[in-house]
Amino acid sequence: MKNTVEEIKKNLDALNSRADNMEDRISDLEDRNIEMLQAEEERELRLRRNEETLRELSDSIRRCNVRMIGVPEAEEKEKGAESLFKEIMAENFPILGREMELHVTQAKRSPNFINARRPTPRHIVVKLAKVNHKEKILRAARQKKITYKGTPLGYQQISQQKLKSEGMEDNTPS
Repeated sequence: MKNTVEEIKKNLDALNSRADNMEDRISDLEDRNIEMLQAEEERELRLRRNEETLRELSDSIRRCNVRMIGVPEAEEKEKGAESLFKEIMAENFPILGREMELHVTQAKRSPNFINARRPTPRHIVVKLAKVNHKEKILRAARQKKITYKGTPLGYQQISQQKLKSEGMEDNTPS
């Protein structure tokens, strides 16, 4: 009888030690799981911050852009997009052109390729040196119909203030 009691105690001690061992392992796994969840949350937070920074950089790069819509394709090839933009500005807004000296840092067609299925000409994207020049041009364009050699043109009508007021600043097509 003593032997069976001792065997039962040994088995009980072995089971208790195995249970303690399992509890320790489960505790370690739970700790690792918590650490992994915290690391994942930190990664997601960093990703959101990086996306926000990228959006801010993109907005700051694009906020000086003015998009001219409807300029015939052949005109830009002869004169260049920058001189064509200045000519359109002088033709439609002579007073505005005298008030501020337009510094164009870059002008190009967008997209770079011609889509044969698209009947409208590609847009010309003009990057100005100052944001307030863009705002003045857009304000003047809203008040007056813009033409180039009798062809009606359009400008990007979305200003940064309007986008911020509507909460859509990350969807700018500039």
